[in-house]
Amino acid sequence: MSRSIRIDAVLIQAVIAGALSFAHLHDLAEAAGQTGWKAWAYPVSVDLLLVAVWRRLRTESSKLAWFWFLVALVASLGANIATAGLLDLNHVPAWLRILVAGWPALAFLGGTLLAHTPTAPAPITDPEPEPRPAPVVDRPEQPEPAPVIPTPEPAPALPQAPAPAVPPALVDHARKVATEHRTRTGTDIDTATLRARLGVPEDLAGAIVAQLA
Repeated sequence: MSRSIRIDAVLIQAVIAGALSFAHLHDLAEAAGQTGWKAWAYPVSVDLLLVAVWRRLRTESSKLAWFWFLVALVASLGANIATAGLLDLNHVPAWLRILVAGWPALAFLGGTLLAHTPTAPAPITDPEPEPRPAPVVDRPEQPEPAPVIPTPEPAPALPQAPAPAVPPALVDHARKVATEHRTRTGTDIDTATLRARLGVPEDLAGAIVAQLA
């Protein structure tokens, strides 16, 4: 079953605009000295450039495509304005003849760039890696802790016997003996010598030496 074409106002408007623009481009090219089949080739060249731009814009909205779209639009719109009575088609200026003569090369350049310039590749997003289970690591068995040996407490210090009381007279006598010993020998008297000189017990001699110091 053939598909029916729905005719609406937009489609009719597009056909009318295309036909008028095609005729205006032909008339301008013919007035600029392009006669015969060459005058009909100019509107075809403009339309082909618009088609190339449209195909490029479908895949990528680049500055290159929009630039050549403006070039083709200016060419089509300029022909419509020039043939609206603002330009004497019997006396076309030299600059317009140059533009019309150079248009085929310009349109070929634009179509070649649009067809052969590589499009920008779409950014590739790496898929998120799936979470991996953590590897099971065989841990060696922990050795049992060594038994704690209690540190023996130090033995309490034995109470020291109190120093014996020394009579003051004995201290004075011992001081004289010590002075005489220092004068004679040049050294202090030790406990053993003082004990022998005084004839007292060892602990008492130590207490006397402590008081003489």
